[in-house]
Amino acid sequence: MTKKGRALITGIAGFAGSYLAELLLSKSIKVFGTIAPGERTDNIDHILRDIETEEIDIVDRQGIGNFIGSAKPDFIFHLAAMASVGQSIQNERLTYHINIFGSLNMLESAILLGRQLKKIVMISSADCYGVFEPPTKILRENQSLNPVSPYGISKATMEYLANYYVRQYKIPAVIARSFNHAGPRQSDFFVVPSFCRQIAMIENGKMKPQMYVGDLSVKRDISDVRDIVQGYYLISQAGVTGQRYQLSSDRAISIQQILDNLLSLSPARIEVVIDKNLLRKSDIPILRGNSGKARKELGWTRKYKFQRTLKDTLQYWREKVGH
Repeated sequence: MTKKGRALITGIAGFAGSYLAELLLSKSIKVFGTIAPGERTDNIDHILRDIETEEIDIVDRQGIGNFIGSAKPDFIFHLAAMASVGQSIQNERLTYHINIFGSLNMLESAILLGRQLKKIVMISSADCYGVFEPPTKILRENQSLNPVSPYGISKATMEYLANYYVRQYKIPAVIARSFNHAGPRQSDFFVVPSFCRQIAMIENGKMKPQMYVGDLSVKRDISDVRDIVQGYYLISQAGVTGQRYQLSSDRAISIQQILDNLLSLSPARIEVVIDKNLLRKSDIPILRGNSGKARKELGWTRKYKFQRTLKDTLQYWREKVGH
């Protein structure tokens, strides 16, 4: 089968990276990817024969440049990042180092590809918005950025870098500003898999029937990862250089609702315990987006209902814990 172009994914072994790799392979695209030194490859073990990977630190400027130069991709998807708000608060300097200088390395390397490069999709986050008024506001691409976490600050900086490289060097960069997403394979640093892992551990008798949770009043706009990576692909095909596209479910669901939904999927009787260590000062009370631009300009549609995302994620953790 003739390959329809070449794509490079940084962070290919990660949560979204693994789903994006599967999607690109299904489109008959030749896939290359970077894996962080020492990173586990569980998420991509089933497709390792079909892709070309290299273990490179995203902040290794020469290593990244050499790999991109040899892969000669038509499309680049820059997903490699320190991706958790909580982790970014604990590791501020490392977050800035990886998320800012890693992005700079990608943009610098993109210059070397010249016209071969059709699109570089820079993965940003709704955490760029930070605090805004009123807190119930539905967010659109033109909302000013006011990040309140090291993660949000690093992603906003990445966006400004991308804008500069578009203007200065005519790099075909596009920003994918995704809101929260969940699904199987996600690290339990995040709320949905954290809940699912705890339920699976309790069901398996590996944990007391007590779940530890943070602030349940927070509301988040959460999509299925499989819909989000479809958005990344569409941005690479139809996104306009220099533009930003929000990928969001367009509704805010409280962490309490997520917890209630997941508990209803389990036969176990579970006590919920608020853990003060999980409460964060910088939490944004409500995040809700509007994906109208992505739907109109890219033809993006969401196929996965949130209940399906929860069921699939819980099943994934049941299998993982049961082994």
